[in-house]
Parts: sequence; C-alpha cells; structure tokens
Amino acid sequence: MNDDGADVADVFARLAVELHEEPGVEETVEAVLQFALQAVTCTYAGLLSRHHGRLTTLAVTDPVVEQCDKLQLDTGQGPALELLRGCETVLVPDTLKDDRWPDWAPQAAALGLRSLLCVRLWAGGVTHGVLQLINAEPDGFEPDDDAVAHILARHASVALATARQEESLRQAVDARKLIGQAQGILMERFGVDADQAFAVLRRYSQNSNTKLRDVAEQLIQTRRLPD
Repeated sequence: MNDDGADVADVFARLAVELHEEPGVEETVEAVLQFALQAVTCTYAGLLSRHHGRLTTLAVTDPVVEQCDKLQLDTGQGPALELLRGCETVLVPDTLKDDRWPDWAPQAAALGLRSLLCVRLWAGGVTHGVLQLINAEPDGFEPDDDAVAHILARHASVALATARQEESLRQAVDARKLIGQAQGILMERFGVDADQAFAVLRRYSQNSNTKLRDVAEQLIQTRRLPD
C-alpha cells in the first residue's frame, strides 16, 4: 500500500464522494482508475467492460493496457477473461513465469507488463467488467493491495451500475422527446391524432428495420419520412 491506513481511508472517502458526483460512465471510470493509482502499488490501471455481452476497453491510464486487452481478446486467454468466467480475483506474479495462458503471457511480458492484479466488478447480480492493476516489475504487488483492490472494485461496481442505469434513463427520455416531436409534425401535416401518428412512425420503423428513435430524428431533421 502506498500510504498509511489513514491516508488510504481518506482516498476511499474522496472516491465515494467523487464517483457519486460524476455525470456519466466515462467520467466514472476515469475517476476509478486515477484513485487506483493512488491507493494500490501499480504502474498502470485499466477497466475492461462487459456490457450487453460485448467486451470493451472503457478506460486506461496508458495505451499499453489497451494493447494488453487486445491480446487477451485476440488469444482468448488472460486474467481478465478468467474473471469473466466466474473467478473473483486473479493474481499474476510474473508473466514470464506464468504458464496458465501460454499464448497471452509471453506477449504481455514483451509489452513490459510483468505482474497483474485483476478484480471482477460485480453489482446487482451482474458482472460489469474487470478492474486491472498492472506493474512493470515482477512480484509488484504488496500483501495489502488485494484487499484495497477489492474495496475499490466494490465502489467502482456500484458507481458503474448506477451511471449506466442513469445513462439508459436519459437515453429513454431523449427518445420519448424525439418521438413526441415527430408525432407533432405528422399530426400537423396530415391532420391525424397522436395514436395514428405513432402508428405511422412504428410502421416506417418496422419496414425499414430502423429504430423508432432514429426514424423520429430523421423526420425532425429533414421533415421527411425515410424512403
């Protein structure tokens, strides 16, 4: 641990406040990673996200972490993928000596990534991703780092889940506003009521295999329905 117990407690207190204040998913993730660098003995940090079944690098403190993620996705091997299969924590003391992932580990070592501590982000019965803490030196983690990483992951999991929920709600509200505006255009132009205008939008959405929100947005921008 980089600081004494009081300093680390202060770090987590500030983390809880700042995560609550972050406006969106990207800002939340960036805050988590910056706090990780303060609270844990690590050179780099990154967050690999699983959202709607897709794995995506959400944020990194250095581009080399994104290269590490790409290696894991390309080879189908690595500590982050192991976590997504059900583990809670994976420690890699030295990538040059680790034989669990023979295709991934030597390439990670070649990138200068020698030791990793990865913790699953879990909230509400859903795995949201993996927090990856990485050292440029082998055996780079201290005994207390695992406990600190888990506390950090719990904060991050709840904040990320909340941010995603709020983002989904904002998108839903925006979509309703667009559809309402599009209905108004059709009602004024063709003298139809709200239900009939909505039926028109839905039919165009189904026939063109286009999201209802996108049909509405196109009508608002061009004053024309899709061909």
